[in-house]
Amino acid sequence: MNDSAYRVETAPRLAQWRVDAFSSASYRKSDPFRIGLWNWHLTVERNKHLLVKLYPEVSNLTREKPPIASFVIKLVSTSSTNRKTIVHPVIFDKQLKSNDDFVWAVENFFGGRFIIDVEFLDLKIAPPSGGEPSSIWNSYNIEKHSAATALTCFSRMLSEGIHTDIIINATDGSIGAHRAVLATRSPVFQSMFSHNLKEKELSAVNISDMSFEACQAFLNYIYGDFKADEFLTHRLALLRAADKYDISDLKEACHESLSEDIDTKNVLERLQTAHLYRLPRLKSSCMRYLISFSKIYEIHDDFNAFLQTADRELIAEIFQEVLAAWKT
Repeated sequence: MNDSAYRVETAPRLAQWRVDAFSSASYRKSDPFRIGLWNWHLTVERNKHLLVKLYPEVSNLTREKPPIASFVIKLVSTSSTNRKTIVHPVIFDKQLKSNDDFVWAVENFFGGRFIIDVEFLDLKIAPPSGGEPSSIWNSYNIEKHSAATALTCFSRMLSEGIHTDIIINATDGSIGAHRAVLATRSPVFQSMFSHNLKEKELSAVNISDMSFEACQAFLNYIYGDFKADEFLTHRLALLRAADKYDISDLKEACHESLSEDIDTKNVLERLQTAHLYRLPRLKSSCMRYLISFSKIYEIHDDFNAFLQTADRELIAEIFQEVLAAWKT
């Protein structure tokens, strides 16, 4: 059977799969085809009945944003000049995640060659925060483009110093910024600029514990100009700033990132950081790395030095974990 037997022809909202020489007790799965944001598959299986399935390909997108589909699906016989058609009742707003979410059992199937015709009336996605699903064709691309354009403009405001009205002084340099943006992203900045504090009077904020490069990374994140390399380089400084200025999404991003690459060189520093900034997942990961995986023995000298300066509460937690591990 040649490759074309599995190919699905598509138009913007239409998919057609021509199925030839399909015998009893057979199963066939189409190649993936693109409609909307997702890749899709059709399958046909013939036993007592003909079973037709339509579903999106397994992917991160499907898991995070499963399509909510409205469509008309029909079978059209092409075995003779007298084309016969069987139409499934219209499907409205059905969420499709797996290959079992839409199954059409056709009892009086005419056999021979046929076309599976799927006309997508609408495809929707539900907002992550809840609420009414919205059509990808009515608003998704416009919304996506609008958001991308806005972020580009914010980035230019920072990088080109467009109408800045506040100076951020780092340890080794200064950066112009915008009060409105900073206040929107941080309740601490909002308070600074709303009350008669020196920052408001002098139109300057001193961040004396942050280098110019780390401060640039901090502001880039605030303005939506995320750069992965500078984020990874300055994670600890960004964590301190996120905690100091109460930017919870940045703090959580640092928390998650610091939990992903623990090793013998950084585990003690990460453990201290987790304790200081109240990061439970990072603390748990460090404890598990040291105790459950016995890495504590590989860094014996460093660990002894760590105990001389670590917070007493943290030391108590470590020994509790050690004792619990010995008992199991």
